[in-house]
Amino acid sequence: MSQEHFVRRHSKEWSAFEESLERVALPLRIRRAKVLQGTQDTDFPQQYRRICQQLSLARRRRYSKDIIDRLNRMALRGHTLLYRRPPGSIQRFAQYILWEVPRAVRREWRLVSMAHFLFYGAALALFLGIQADPDLVYTLMDPTQVADLEEMYNPASAQHSVQRSSDSDLMMFGFYIRNNVGISFRTFAGGSLLGLGSLFFLLFNGLYMGAAFGHLHHIGSGGPLYSFVIGHGSFELTAIVLSAAAGLRLGISWLAPGNRSRSQAFLLAAKRATPILYGFFAMLVVAAFIEAFWSSKAVVPSSVKYGVGACLWVLVYGWLGFGGSSQGPRQGASSAP
Repeated sequence: MSQEHFVRRHSKEWSAFEESLERVALPLRIRRAKVLQGTQDTDFPQQYRRICQQLSLARRRRYSKDIIDRLNRMALRGHTLLYRRPPGSIQRFAQYILWEVPRAVRREWRLVSMAHFLFYGAALALFLGIQADPDLVYTLMDPTQVADLEEMYNPASAQHSVQRSSDSDLMMFGFYIRNNVGISFRTFAGGSLLGLGSLFFLLFNGLYMGAAFGHLHHIGSGGPLYSFVIGHGSFELTAIVLSAAAGLRLGISWLAPGNRSRSQAFLLAAKRATPILYGFFAMLVVAAFIEAFWSSKAVVPSSVKYGVGACLWVLVYGWLGFGGSSQGPRQGASSAP
């Protein structure tokens, strides 16, 4: 085959492969959008192999340097794109959290809304009740716990002006993760008991929070508590609410399996709840970090903590409300990273 005939025969194929190279080189998010529009590159490996065969043939027949160089560039770039490493596990996990978690939360908006209402409603009810009857705090706390709470958040206490060491911050970071994750996972797992466990832990934590806030507010020591909680509360408290919503999804699957067996409905509910589980775990890690290394900083003025805390609340609910709403990575609601 002459060189001219070789070029005429394969030129359209080369142009098509060069277009495929441009598409495959695009970021995954844009590439997925193009697939949805009908532009697919599922035959890219076959195209690459044909280019390699043609390059070998052109070299063996000693065609012109321009043709060999063009085929060589395409083959090298195709090899790089075809065998490039997929995104690392950390990147995949980040994409999963940013995109799939808020989608899963919005799919369960009824349960999430109900969990919000029960949690914050219980907290507000006891907060207001303590303002009317201060002794209500002892329905959830014994006198020793109340005394410890008062000492911890006493505005005149020296601990509010002493900077904690970095070693202590790191130790508290581990403690907060263990404590908060334990609370949320108990709330989530309690859903397997027909949802009653999730409801119990959700209401108990809401009432306990209302008791602490209500009592300290009543005695005039609410300021240190408010400035401490405002920063990490957006992640920690919302994580507790989401864990309850995910647990309630498990409970409903037992109570109302529909046309499936209870075991099948439970497995389906667990798949639906999996992104939320990953989400509230990630939120609790972030909350523990903020609580250990920011919320406890005595040198940071309360006004700054309130400002940062308000931004974090907007960030969390903006992410849950709008994250993943545009075309982006879709790994499936039930698939883990």
